[in-house]
Amino acid sequence: MLALEALGWALTEERRAERLLSLTGLTPERLRNGITERAVQAAVLEFLAGHEPDLIAAADALNTRPEVLVAAARELNA
Repeated sequence: MLALEALGWALTEERRAERLLSLTGLTPERLRNGITERAVQAAVLEFLAGHEPDLIAAADALNTRPEVLVAAARELNA
């Protein structure tokens, strides 16, 4: 659920959404069809973890802590 919320947040700004697709290699279709897959969820959370300003802003918007988002990314990659 956290990855889905993070994705929703990431897509609220066009430049950030384009950067997400560019850096992760995901396509809009892959996001739509694969968001329930661990690899896609991990990619979204890793994208946020890789850019501290986005990580902090996303955590604030999702009413969580940045460490929770980073831990979720690690868990999905385990």
